[in-house]
Amino acid sequence: MTVNFGASSTLAQQIIDGAPIDVLASADEANMTKVSDAKLLSDAPTLFATNSLEIIVRKGNPSKIASLSDISKPGLIYVTCAPQVPIGKYSAQVLQKAGVTVTPASLEPDVKSIVAKVTAGEADVGIVYATDVSATQGAAEGVAIPADVNVTANYPIAAVSTSTNRALAQAWIAFVRGTEGQAILKSYGFGSP
Repeated sequence: MTVNFGASSTLAQQIIDGAPIDVLASADEANMTKVSDAKLLSDAPTLFATNSLEIIVRKGNPSKIASLSDISKPGLIYVTCAPQVPIGKYSAQVLQKAGVTVTPASLEPDVKSIVAKVTAGEADVGIVYATDVSATQGAAEGVAIPADVNVTANYPIAAVSTSTNRALAQAWIAFVRGTEGQAILKSYGFGSP
């Protein structure tokens, strides 16, 4: 099995453009809907995980970010993704709920790029999935986002109708949604659907 981790918007477009993909697991429902609307799913999508967002800062939190409002401090370099990328959309929703206005220094192609820029010191702060902060294994730190302004990212999964490995695709989905797959996801900080 080959796994391609990329922005959900990119993966959805690759499927629409005819890439040989068996299963789509998306970080949002909107990009799954694009593939569904193109009649490229063999079954209805089902949720397999959830995630929440955190503020990501450099190790040691040198900019002393303690809340969402701190992101708009003058001189801070904030990076995010374009709104068609799930984390970009979710970040905008969180900031809007919190009443925070900030202009990003750059729009990254995916959440991995936000993490990379913050951990490398090329940016001071971003908003990413809680699981991405954990995955840095201490190279970056997370600042909690209050539940009343946070969002829950729902992750759907579905087999692609053009798959040449339909039985394997269905088996993979069953594994991911089953007890063992859910335990693995939980160990990385994902929530259950």
